[in-house]
Amino acid sequence: MRMLRYLTSGYTGGAQVATDWLGPVVLLLMRVWVALAFWHAGVVKFDDPYGTSFLFNTMYQVPLLSPDTAAFLGTWIELITPWLLVFGVAGRLTAVFLFVYNIMAVISYSALWPHGFWAGLIGSDFTDHKIWAIMLLAVIAWGPGKLSIDWLIQRFWPGARSQPKPQPVAE
Repeated sequence: MRMLRYLTSGYTGGAQVATDWLGPVVLLLMRVWVALAFWHAGVVKFDDPYGTSFLFNTMYQVPLLSPDTAAFLGTWIELITPWLLVFGVAGRLTAVFLFVYNIMAVISYSALWPHGFWAGLIGSDFTDHKIWAIMLLAVIAWGPGKLSIDWLIQRFWPGARSQPKPQPVAE
């Protein structure tokens, strides 16, 4: 019985260390990974505005926006939002925004799914986008973690913490 208690306490202690130290590092690595992918895409678009305009006018079918507007917005979104994600500024909101942006990128560029969208969704098409989506979902679910500006604001600016809701008084 003593051995079981020892093992259980070791396991829960290890789980606590993983939660306190490994969790924030993993969330940071996920944020950096996704941010670098979007940043590199933005830099490529920025370096070749004519090529970007050509792609948006011929290859990408972005709904609701003109090709030139989509090219302009796509470039700047990919240059600005990765910084917000890396530093964990409005981390969940930024992750939600990039998650939706990622979906729009996949839908707008049919060359990513040569076997059809639904077959590619389950199959091996647009694998990078699926990995980025999963990483962004982790940030949405758990927040940007302790290694973020959001955490620092919560920690050192007491007014920024969410206040508990007052309980209704029973009559």
